[in-house]
Amino acid sequence: MITFYHSPMTRSTRVLALLAAMDILDRVTIREVDITRFDGSGHPDPSNPHPDGKVPVLVHDGVTIWETAAILLYLTDLFPEAGLGIPVGDPDRGRYLSWLAWYAGVMEPALIHDAAGLAHPFLSATYRGPDAIRARLSEALNTEDWLVGGRFTAADLLVSSPFLWFKDLEPGSPRVADWVARCAVHPGRIAAMEMDGRALAA
Repeated sequence: MITFYHSPMTRSTRVLALLAAMDILDRVTIREVDITRFDGSGHPDPSNPHPDGKVPVLVHDGVTIWETAAILLYLTDLFPEAGLGIPVGDPDRGRYLSWLAWYAGVMEPALIHDAAGLAHPFLSATYRGPDAIRARLSEALNTEDWLVGGRFTAADLLVSSPFLWFKDLEPGSPRVADWVARCAVHPGRIAAMEMDGRALAA
């Protein structure tokens, strides 16, 4: 049994988009939980098993998985037939894992520090900065339409997400901008946004 704990229009929407893209929504129980949001609304939900009271979190046969990158990797490994991940043994597996880890360990921290106006040699040396992020993506997408294996994967879904949530975040090169636009109209993301819209309206 797979249970996905979700709060509409949050980081967990990326997992919802993956579930829709993988066409496995009928195999997952989705439980909406409340969280404390950035604007101060919401509150901790005692039914949420996330160790920090956040989302997303996935529970599969009693095993709890948290952090978006871990959940995306777990699901794409669990359902390889969906074609949204790169399986063990594939030559592109290393690139796929690297993009997921790079997002969580470098890209998101760097963008958050920049948005908060934080600057320190330790931060720039460890996480780089927005310009380095854009340069890295521009290099990766210079001759490819997607980050890994010539097709859309969960890595594209995750790494493109800041540009889709924060419309004023400059993607840098036209190639990166085009990639963001392709990710924006992926059927999985569109389905997730529609589901979240209905949930909030209700």
